[in-house]
Amino acid sequence: MYTVCLLSRFMESPTRQHLLAAKRVLRYLKGSADSGIWYRKGDGEDQLLGYTDSDYAGDVDDRRSTSGYVFFLAGGAVSWASKKQPIVTLSTTEAEFIAAAYCVAHCVWLRRILESVGWSSSVAEKTTILCDNSSAIKLSRNPVLHGRSKHIDVRFHFIRELVKEGVVELEYCRSEEQVADIMTKALKLESFQILRSKLGVCDLAEVCRAV
Repeated sequence: MYTVCLLSRFMESPTRQHLLAAKRVLRYLKGSADSGIWYRKGDGEDQLLGYTDSDYAGDVDDRRSTSGYVFFLAGGAVSWASKKQPIVTLSTTEAEFIAAAYCVAHCVWLRRILESVGWSSSVAEKTTILCDNSSAIKLSRNPVLHGRSKHIDVRFHFIRELVKEGVVELEYCRSEEQVADIMTKALKLESFQILRSKLGVCDLAEVCRAV
């Protein structure tokens, strides 16, 4: 997802380097054609769970950050995204807070979808969203910090209202456990494989044999 998001920024005038990267993506897809996400029924994971993360100033051309989020249901990822932020942020806290705002907006949409298809039990309680930046979490709860964040666009502050109303709850998780990290930056092979497995991606042929 992250690589495709990055390459799409150069579709108008790609260079040889971009074409080589696109071929590498195609080779990966061909080599992982037997992979898929295995969803499990009745394992106690019927509550919607989200992860949000950002790569601060990751774009070397305009220094904008990349937002990423992943939502889980029934033991596997059901919705995910990787997108460059529309503004240049001045701190990691601001970048994480904006990424969390995008994530929360998508969470509200997912909750409505689940309710409309009869999965009301999955959104009966507030949805937990895990973030690895404690300052962004405090910013969503405490208006006293407004003096340190008044330069952030007002449209991102609606997250506070949703936290206050009990629709969502931002909680802290360690960077090593941040699954959305795979949506925001290039990773080493070992880290990529670990996070990919946490998304619920597995070899479906092996799963079928085990079942």
